[in-house]
Amino acid sequence: MVHRPSPAVSFVGRHNSGKTTLLVKVIAELVSRGLNIGTVKHHGHPDFDIDYPGKDSFRHREAGSCDTVIVSPTRMARVTALEQEPSCAEVVASMPDHDLVIVEGYRQSGLPVIEVIRWANERDRAAAREFCETGSVRGAVPCAVVTDVDAVAQAALAGGMRVFSLDDVKGIADYLAETFARPFVTVAVQAGGESRRMGQSKATVPFLGAPLLARIVSRVAPAADELIVTTNEPDRLGFLDELDLDCPVRLVTDSYSERGALKGMATAFEAARGPIVAVVACDMVFASAPLIAEEAHMLHEGRFDAVVPCNKFGYEPFHAVYRKEPCLAAAHAAIERGEVRARDFFDSIDLGLFQRDDLRRAVPEGGCFINANTPDELSRIERSIEEDGDRGIACRR
Repeated sequence: MVHRPSPAVSFVGRHNSGKTTLLVKVIAELVSRGLNIGTVKHHGHPDFDIDYPGKDSFRHREAGSCDTVIVSPTRMARVTALEQEPSCAEVVASMPDHDLVIVEGYRQSGLPVIEVIRWANERDRAAAREFCETGSVRGAVPCAVVTDVDAVAQAALAGGMRVFSLDDVKGIADYLAETFARPFVTVAVQAGGESRRMGQSKATVPFLGAPLLARIVSRVAPAADELIVTTNEPDRLGFLDELDLDCPVRLVTDSYSERGALKGMATAFEAARGPIVAVVACDMVFASAPLIAEEAHMLHEGRFDAVVPCNKFGYEPFHAVYRKEPCLAAAHAAIERGEVRARDFFDSIDLGLFQRDDLRRAVPEGGCFINANTPDELSRIERSIEEDGDRGIACRR
């Protein structure tokens, strides 16, 4: 199962500042737009309980169970005894596959913080003064402020922060959806056509009883909201229609008559309907959907233009994730200069590197950059899979 990390944002404020009332409305608005929302509520009291004395699950815990799970056909709850409170990052990491996780509390978590300040709440007045003087509250600089205090709003605007009124539910939801929610990801598999070293098209060369491209597409599909294949031989790829995938494959003809890595990448950027594009070569036999998901998360959280794996051999641009608009502009400029390599526009963008430690964490089994350029290489990989098993097979979501 491929899990996508969930982006998260934190709403903070004093008791009775109206955080929960506001968040309930914002969550409902986001859900009405089709977003999958998770939530975290930080509770400052160690003895809180969500169970009831006399209930079977309560009796389990009273008898000494340190981990109790209650399951019904429609929901599940888990109560775990902790020796140490987990960090907010650990909690959010345990909640994958949401478009956004909204956290109430955890001011010092390192998440983007949205401060709620309401003048009618006595405790908020000291916070308002602190914010106007320092641009922060208790050391946390917010990215946005929700308030009815004019001085706070003016100070926030002066600091380049977004400002919302307490009843601007739609505006806050717009901001969260546009800025923090997990973006639409297009996965583009590059299948240009005839390969001189392979002696035939890599896309259609048989591998473990099926065309190689069918394997690659099936492996990366769980990370895709949209799946495209760039090719100059669309008539030979009808077998893709037979794959059991969550989203259909769209074939895109190369935009350029001359072949080349950079031009193939530009074609993918042009064709993508989403703002983020993962580009994968069709000969990467162990292409990894979990790696794509982690790269896309890093790009989104770090606001990079691209996230490219980097190992001892250098960049791996054909298992990387790109932000469409800046990368398309940079690729076009590089093509105009006569550049041909995929990495020839990297100097023109804000590049994030997915380092070797990141790779080991995302894909412990490794091998996701192994590619096959000749029939002998392909045969060796095929034999190794038959003898030792496959690596990181991606299951459907």
